[in-house]
Amino acid sequence: MIFNELPLKGAYTIDLEKREDGRGFFARFFCSEEFENQRLNINVIQMNTTLSKERGTVRGLHFQRPPKEEIKIVRCISGSIWDVIVDIRKSSPTYGKWYAAELNDNNRTMMYVPKGFAHGFQTLADNVELLYLHSEFYSKKNEGGLLYADKTVNIDWPLPVSDISERDKVHPMLSELNPIRL
Repeated sequence: MIFNELPLKGAYTIDLEKREDGRGFFARFFCSEEFENQRLNINVIQMNTTLSKERGTVRGLHFQRPPKEEIKIVRCISGSIWDVIVDIRKSSPTYGKWYAAELNDNNRTMMYVPKGFAHGFQTLADNVELLYLHSEFYSKKNEGGLLYADKTVNIDWPLPVSDISERDKVHPMLSELNPIRL
């Protein structure tokens, strides 16, 4: 596995280290020892998947508050997404900053989303499926969201929004959030 540190401290993209031959390739999708070697300790306790039918769909930006904050590892297993993370850690020098990367079924890149980040994505194709590894169980009581269209964060979404849930349309702006303190 190849860990690429991002400009937002604690966040990474992860590329597969392929061992190829005439049949195709073999690669590790997850290895706790390799994560520990990077000082990225994640105890995976839940896996989720999503399917978004329409190109341009936005999901997010979601996070969980303490004591149920979580680490996520996100991989696009079918199609293509613009995967976005926003640092909402009040004490962070990159508070309110965002980063995005294209994750797709061809590059097989994953996003490591640390605690204290909001996460969301926009589909760049129809019928996109994602796989998520989570370090914490979902907690409705501790769920939070950040408005995907917050002008102060100013995320550069690549497409017009074709579909978004009613819940995601009304998340608070960064200035209205009770920030995550880690």
